[in-house]
Amino acid sequence: MTTQTLVAADTVDGLLAAAVAARPDAPAVRDAAGSWTYAELDAWSRAYADWFTARGVGRGDRVLARVGNVREFTALLFGALRRGIVFVPVNPAMKRFHLSTVVPDCDPVMLIAQGDEDVDLLRELTDRPVVPLAHARAGAEQQFGGGVHEDISVAPDDLGLLIYTSGSTSAPKAVASPHAPIVFAARAIQARLQYREDDVVLAAVPLSFDYGLYQIFLSVIAGAQLVLTEPDRHVRLLGALHEYGVTVVPLVPSLGEMLLTLARRDRREPPPVRLFTNTGAALTAPVIARLRESFPKAQVSPMFGTTECKRITVLEPDGDLERPGSVGRALDGTEVLVLDDEGRPLPPGTVGEIAVRGPHLMRGYWRAPEQTALRFRPDPATGEVTLHTGDYGHLDADGHLYFEGRRDDLFKRKGVRMGTLEIETAALDIPGVAAAAALAPADGHDLTLHAVTDLTPDAVLAQLAERLEAAKVPAACHVLDALPLTPNGKTDKQRLRREQNAGPVRPD
Repeated sequence: MTTQTLVAADTVDGLLAAAVAARPDAPAVRDAAGSWTYAELDAWSRAYADWFTARGVGRGDRVLARVGNVREFTALLFGALRRGIVFVPVNPAMKRFHLSTVVPDCDPVMLIAQGDEDVDLLRELTDRPVVPLAHARAGAEQQFGGGVHEDISVAPDDLGLLIYTSGSTSAPKAVASPHAPIVFAARAIQARLQYREDDVVLAAVPLSFDYGLYQIFLSVIAGAQLVLTEPDRHVRLLGALHEYGVTVVPLVPSLGEMLLTLARRDRREPPPVRLFTNTGAALTAPVIARLRESFPKAQVSPMFGTTECKRITVLEPDGDLERPGSVGRALDGTEVLVLDDEGRPLPPGTVGEIAVRGPHLMRGYWRAPEQTALRFRPDPATGEVTLHTGDYGHLDADGHLYFEGRRDDLFKRKGVRMGTLEIETAALDIPGVAAAAALAPADGHDLTLHAVTDLTPDAVLAQLAERLEAAKVPAACHVLDALPLTPNGKTDKQRLRREQNAGPVRPD
C-alpha cells in the first residue's frame, strides 16, 4: 500500500473514493429532484472542486454553505474536502441573530446560499462573494468532466469541517473537525450500527446538524443509498419511507412524534424500516415502545454524543430491552468516564460529569482558545486530553452509560435529587400527552412542566402524582399546542424559559 493510499484512507474524501471503487453504479444519494450513483456523486464533487479552484478558493479557506438537504450539498461537501477547503455547513433556518456571529467568526472566502432571500441576508453580513446555489450548480456544470485541476494531497490532520453548535444555550461556536477524527468517528459508529450496502438511509434531520451530516459518511462507508428530505416535507415523511423503501431512520424526538402521528392514520403495511437510531435529544421509553408497535420489524438504537467528539456511546440495536435507559457503551478504541467535581473517576452507579477520551476528539473550538481549554483538558495523571462534556450521568458495572442531563437539568427539590428527563419520561407515560418539557426551578419559578395534550393541567399533575414521588411532581403545568423547537429539532428550553419569565405561556 502506498503512502498516498494510506493518507486517503484517513481522509473524508478517501471514504468516497473507496465507495466509488467498490460500487460505482450503486445509488448513492437521492433528493426530491432525482438521484446520483456513487460514480455520479464523485464526478459532481470533482466538478465542484474544479469550480472552487477556478474561483481561487484553496487549501485552508473556509466556504460557508447555507443550503438544505439536497444532493448538491453532498457534492459541495466532498468537492471542498478533496481540495483541502474547510466546509462550514449552516442551517437555512438559522436566523440573522446567530448568523451575524457565525459569518464573521468563520471568515469565509465564499458563501453559498440556497435562495434569493438567503443571498440578500448573507450579503448584508459580509463583503465576501455570496453565490446562489443555482449559480454554483451552473459553474460546476461548466467544469463537469473537464478534470483541468488536480486534487491536492489532503492530510488526515488537515481541518475539514467547522460545525457550529445550535446556540440554544449561548452564542454558536464552531467545533474544529480535522479529517482523521471525523473518519475515526464515522467508522466506529458504523462498526456498532452496521449499515448495509442494501440499506436506504433517510436524512430528514438537517445536514448542517452533525447527526444529519454523518449520515452521508455512514452511508458512503456502507455503500448504502441516502435519501434526503426537507423540513417542509415532514408531513409526508411516512410516504417517503414507503416510496423509497427506507430501512434506516435517524430520529430526534420531534421527528419520532411526527412519524407516530402519521403511522396512526395509515392503513398500509408498515414500510421496511429495520433500524431507528436516536441522538441529539433522547427518545423516551414510551415513544420507543410506540415505535416498536407501529414498526414491528424495526430495532431501536439509542446513542449519545456531542459535536466535540461526534459520538460518545452507541447502544446495540434493541439493547434498551435489557438495559432500559442506557445510551450504550463507548465506541471501540475510546473511553468514557464519569468524574466528580475534582476530575476524579467515580464508581459505577454514581452520577457525575461525563468525560471522553479517544481518537474521535476534535481539535477544539475555532479561534476560541479559552473555551477550548475549559472543555478539552489534560488528565492530571496521564496528560491525555479529556473532553469534559458538561453532561451528567452514570455508568453501570459493565460500562454502559445512563444519561441524566446537563448541569442545569439536575437539581435538588425538597431535599430530593432529580432531573428533568425523569419527569418528562413520566409525563409521556400519561395517555394523551404527546410531548413534554420540564424546566428546573430557577429565576423565582418552581419546577414547571410544559405539555402538549388535550388534558387539563390538573389532570396531568394528578397522573404525574401517581407515577412520581411527591417532591418530583411539578408545581405547575402549562398546556401548549406544540413545544418550540431549535432548528435541529430539539426542544427549545431557552425559549420556554424566556416565555416563562415573561409571564404565562398560555392561559390554562
